[in-house]
Order: sequence, then structure tokens, then C-alpha cells
Amino acid sequence: KNYRFVIVTGGGKICRKYQAAAGKIAQINNEQKDKLGIQATRFNAFLIKTIFGKTAYPEILDNPYIKIKDSNYKIFLAAGWKPGSSTDYDALLQAKRFKAKKIINASNVDYIYDKDVNKFKTAKPFKNLTWQEYKKIIGGKWVAGLNLPFDPMAAKLAAKEKMTVFFVKATDLRSFENALTNKKFKGTIIS
Repeated sequence: KNYRFVIVTGGGKICRKYQAAAGKIAQINNEQKDKLGIQATRFNAFLIKTIFGKTAYPEILDNPYIKIKDSNYKIFLAAGWKPGSSTDYDALLQAKRFKAKKIINASNVDYIYDKDVNKFKTAKPFKNLTWQEYKKIIGGKWVAGLNLPFDPMAAKLAAKEKMTVFFVKATDLRSFENALTNKKFKGTIIS
């Protein structure tokens, strides 16, 4: 359907395991934790790039300000860039690079909730939020390894750039497709 995808991989559990392992051996600061996390995102991006083979752009994107040599590809893989934010923020920088205003965040939960749905059975899902409402839920401080649906630095940039983020559960392919094609889906829209 002539779509182009920029897939930005996070570090996920691998990232947090490496950070925890390093923390058991030595005292590490937030920047060191971030650098470990960035390497985990690159490893994950290379895994996905390997799956797509030659249909994907041959390089893993990180710095969103470096010119792309051949923009005719339909699939680009991107990873973390520099310490101080998460791949959520990096995804927004890549969206700006490709002049995209719509981001789909494929997560391990189906909605954004008012509290951690894995810990609280009474957690309330949100179908629609403004960036202001979302920022009240998550707060404004970035800490390496932070596990939020969308990090505070990214939320601030998305609000400034008037971007829309669709949150869907990664394994719910129907909702993913519906979000992609602007149909009703199970998930949260933040704009």
C-alpha cells in the first residue's frame, strides 16, 4: 500500500538485565546505564534487520541528523542514539526526519493505564489522552531504564511537534493494522 516504515527497536528486558548485571558488579551511573541500553537497542535492531534481509535499508539508523544515502527503501531500522532519553524520543526524532506525524508504539500492554496494570487489577485504561493529561500520569523525570509506555522527554517533544502516538499491544496484529489504516483499534491515542 506504499507505506514506509521506520522501526525503532527498544532495549526491553535485555537492556534492563544488562543494567542490573553491571550494577551488581560495579557502581554505574545513569549515563553508563543509558549506554548499555543503547547497545541493547542496536542488537535488537540488527536482529529485526536480519529478518527483513535485503528489503531493509542496509544500515541501522541512530543519529537522526545524518543524511540517508538511499531513501527509496520501504523499511528502515533504527536504534538508540545517545544517553539522556529512550528510544521513544529517538523514534520521534526519526519521525521528524521522515516528516511523519503518526507513530505507532507497539508495547506489551493493550492500553495506557492510570497505574501499572501488571500490579493493580483496578488499573483504568485510557482510549484517548492529550499530551498534558499523559504527562500528569507519568511525571517529568527521565531515569535510565525507566519502564513507561512513553518516556517524559518523548512526551514533551511529541506535544511540541503536535505528533500523534497510537499505543497498541505488539502481538495484537489486527489492532496494529487498524491503527495503521485509521480504523477503530484496541489501544490508546495520545495527541
